[in-house]
Amino acid sequence: MNSQRTIEIMDTTLRDGEQTSGVSFSVSEKLTLAKLLLEELGVDRIEIASARVSEGEFEAVKRITEWAKSNNRLEQIEILTFVDKGISLDWMQQTGAQVQNLLTKGSLNHLTHQLKQKPEEHFAQVGQAIESARTLGIRSNVYLEDWSNGMRNSQDYVYDYLDFLVTQPIERVLLPDTLGVLTPKETHQFISNIRKRYDKMHFDFHGHNDYDLGVSNAMEAVQAGVNGLHLTVNGMGERAGNAPLASVVAVINDFIPQVQTNIKEKSLYHVSQLVSTFTGFRIPANKPIVGANVFTQTAGIHADGDSKKNLYFNDLLPERFGRKRSYALGKTSGKANILKNLQELGLTLNEEELKQVTQRIIELGDKKQKVTADDLPFIISDVLNTEATHTRVVIKSYVLTHAKGLQPSTTVSIEIDGELLEENACGDGQYDAFLNAVRKIYRRKKIALPQLVDYAVHIPPGSHSDALCETSITWQNGTREFVTRGLDSDQTVSAIQATEKMLNTLAQ
Repeated sequence: MNSQRTIEIMDTTLRDGEQTSGVSFSVSEKLTLAKLLLEELGVDRIEIASARVSEGEFEAVKRITEWAKSNNRLEQIEILTFVDKGISLDWMQQTGAQVQNLLTKGSLNHLTHQLKQKPEEHFAQVGQAIESARTLGIRSNVYLEDWSNGMRNSQDYVYDYLDFLVTQPIERVLLPDTLGVLTPKETHQFISNIRKRYDKMHFDFHGHNDYDLGVSNAMEAVQAGVNGLHLTVNGMGERAGNAPLASVVAVINDFIPQVQTNIKEKSLYHVSQLVSTFTGFRIPANKPIVGANVFTQTAGIHADGDSKKNLYFNDLLPERFGRKRSYALGKTSGKANILKNLQELGLTLNEEELKQVTQRIIELGDKKQKVTADDLPFIISDVLNTEATHTRVVIKSYVLTHAKGLQPSTTVSIEIDGELLEENACGDGQYDAFLNAVRKIYRRKKIALPQLVDYAVHIPPGSHSDALCETSITWQNGTREFVTRGLDSDQTVSAIQATEKMLNTLAQ
C-alpha cells in the first residue's frame, strides 16, 4: 500500500514565467508548450495567461482551451483574473477557459495603499467575483498577493481573510511569496500554522527566488503540509524568477520520501531546452539538473574516482533526466578523463601515447580553449603523426609581424639534423612570409622545397568547440602530391605545424 501523498504541481511558465524581461511566447509556442507540459512532463495544472492582456494572449488561450477540451484537459487550464466587476470573467468566457485564479490582496499593506479599501469592502468584492464565476460555470482559486508580508506584518488580516474564504465556493487558496522575501524557517512556520487552522482547505505555495531560496522554501512548504506548488521551467519569472521546476522535483523525489509528484523526470531536460529555444532565455551552464555542465566531471581525480566504485556519484544520476555523464577535456582533466572519453569512442592508447595526448590537451586548456570528445580523434592523430615524423627537422622558434601599412614579415629559426639556421623574409601574409623565410633557409642548404598547391583551413569534422582548427596543405614535389596537416587553436600555428611535417617528410 502506497502511503505517499501526492503534491500537485502547477506550472506557470506560460503566465508568470512570461513576465521574465524580454520574453514573450507566440500563440503557437504557447500551444506547443501547453501540450508538452501536460502530456509529456506530467504537470497537474498549467496557468497560461492573464486575462485582458492582449489580442495575442486571447488567441493563445482560445487555441489552448480548444485543444484541452478535445483532450479532456480543460480543468487543468487556469487563467489569472482580477477583481474587476466581471470584465476578466467575460474575457474568460469568450476564450473557453473554465478555471480562474483570482488575484486578491493577501496583506493589509497592499490593501490599504494600493486599493485604499477596508478589509470588509475587499472581502465583499471578492465574494461577488467568486459568485459571478460560479453562475457562469467557472471554478475559482484565489491568490493572496503579498501573502508572505501579510503573515509577517498583518497576520490578523490574513486569518480574517481565510476565515472568509472558508465560507466561499472555491477549490484552492494560493499563497505567493510575491517579493521572494521568505526564509525557509518562516515558510515552514507560516504554512504549518495555516495548515493547522484550516485543515480542510487546499493550499498552494507560489515561491519566488529573489534570495535564491525558491527551492528551499518550496521544500519547507511541502514538509509543512502544503497541497500544491507553483513552479516554472528554468526558474523563469519576474526579477530573479520563480522556484525552478526541475530542481524542486528532484529535491522532493530525493529528500521527502513521504511525498511524490506526477512529474516525469526524464522529460525535464527536453522541455527545459525547448523553453530556452523559444524564449532565447539561456540556461546557465551550472544550473542544477538542466545546465550544460552539471553532469560533467572536469577534475581528473573525479574521473578516476568514478572508475573506482563511483566515488564521485550522487543520487542525481544523469540518466534520470534523459542525460549522460561526460568528462571534460582541459588542463585539469588528467589521464582519467581522457581514458573515459577514449572508452566512449572505442579507442585505446598505450601509456606513452596517452601521456602525449594528455600533454597536448593540457596545452590547449592553458590557452583557455574548450576541448570536446569530438576533438579527441584529431588530437590523437595529430600527436601520434607528429611523433612519427618529427625526427630530423624542428622549427625551433619564429616571430610573426603584421602591422597596418607594413608588409607582414617573419623571422624563423630551424634546426636541420642538429644545425640551427635562421632567416627572415616578407610576404603577402604572415604564413606567406613564414614560408618565404623557410625557403631562404633551404636555398642555403641547396634543397628545393615542394610547391604549395592547396591550403585549406577548417574546424575538424564533428567538433562543436572553439579549441581547434585544422590546416591541410597539399604539396607537389615533382610529380608526387602529398598532404600534411596541422592542428592548433591558432590558424597560422596549425599551418606552421603542417609545414614542419612537410619538411620532415622531405628529409625522410
